[in-house]
Order: sequence, then C-alpha cells, then structure tokens
Amino acid sequence: MQTLARVPFFKDVADLDFERFDRRCNWRRYNGGETVVDFEDESSDVYFIISGEVRILIRTHAGKEIILGETKAGQFFGEMAAIDGAKRSANVTALTNSELCIMPTKVFREVIFASPTTCERILRLLTGRVRELNARLAEHSIFDLKHRLYSELLRMAHHRPGRPDERAVTPPPFHHVLAARIGCRREQVTRELSAMAEEGLIEKSRGALILLQPHVLETRLNEAMREGG
Repeated sequence: MQTLARVPFFKDVADLDFERFDRRCNWRRYNGGETVVDFEDESSDVYFIISGEVRILIRTHAGKEIILGETKAGQFFGEMAAIDGAKRSANVTALTNSELCIMPTKVFREVIFASPTTCERILRLLTGRVRELNARLAEHSIFDLKHRLYSELLRMAHHRPGRPDERAVTPPPFHHVLAARIGCRREQVTRELSAMAEEGLIEKSRGALILLQPHVLETRLNEAMREGG
C-alpha cells in the first residue's frame, strides 16, 4: 500500500497520523515530457514529488513562456489552486520519469491543521518561493540581459567536488531554456555565453557548464545592484 510516510516531504514528521490520510490520496507515475497540470485547469489537487523532476512555467497573454524553475523530490506544487480555488496559473511538465502523490484539496487542508510540523514546512517552503520571486522581480527591474544571465547561472549552479572555487550547472542548460528563464531570445543567450567563454568565465565540459570564476560574476552583480539602486 502506498503511504505518505514514504513521500520525501513528510520524512521524519512524527505528529501526523499517516493512515488517516493514505487512502484518500492518489499515486501516479508520469513519463518524461508528460503534462501533469496545464494552464487554467480547474483541478485543485496538490502534488507531492516522490521521485523525478518537473518544470513549472507560465505563459503570457502574448503566448510567451517563462520558466519559473524546476521542482524535485521532497517538494510540492499546486497549492495555490488548493488555497484560493482559482484556475491553474502555470503549466507543470515532468522532465524525467516521475512518481507523484496527488492529494485532494480537502485532505491538504486537513493535513495542514493536523500537523504543526507539516504546516511549518509548508510555510517555510512557500516563503522561500516568495523570496525567490521577489529577487527575480528585482533583477528584471534592475539588471540588463547579461547580468540576469549571470544571476540565473549562479542560481542553477552547485559547488564542484574538489574544486571549491568553481561551480557547475549539470546537465548544461539548453540556450532556449535559459532564455525562457530570464525573459529574452535564445540568440541573445548564445551571444552572451560566447562572450563569457572568451573571457574565461565559463567552460562547457562533458555533462556540465562550468562556472570557472563565479566570484567575478557575483562581484559584477553586486556592482550592478549598487548602480541600479
């Protein structure tokens, strides 16, 4: 039997009676590339990721798509519709083969009020999302294309084992994906990445885009922030 106890988000939650909610949730596997929820869907379920990764994006009235980010095991999505009852505001597509726990709105609300630990985790995660969106809004208001790209690469990168002064984006992002994340055209991203490579700031290796001098990017962002402020 499937149980919430094996959902990464609920790991070590001791104040929740899992059996009370297990049978009221649904469990489903999605193939990579399969749509999980789409724009303006009227469903209001909340999705907890057991394994895999999904991409969340919004579409403007002009048809332009903007990637908000990727969400992995241990996180959830779909809570906005469960809270306010409005239609879905974003598209969510599985990037890899994924397994999700689908929790109906009523169950989601009951879980929040039944478990202070779960409630606090949800509040912290939502607060983190708001802070990240605020940061991106500030970047779009202050930074030009080049600096928005710097910021996005730093946000996506992780530290390299044995190379403390370098970071890596794994796998190397497609140019059109970066463009959708920072709100520009693919050709502009290609041009800026080429310029960064010529400066010795980045290097593409097998399976990763290496940020050779992340401290330089951070310094430039700080300078641009001061000038913009």
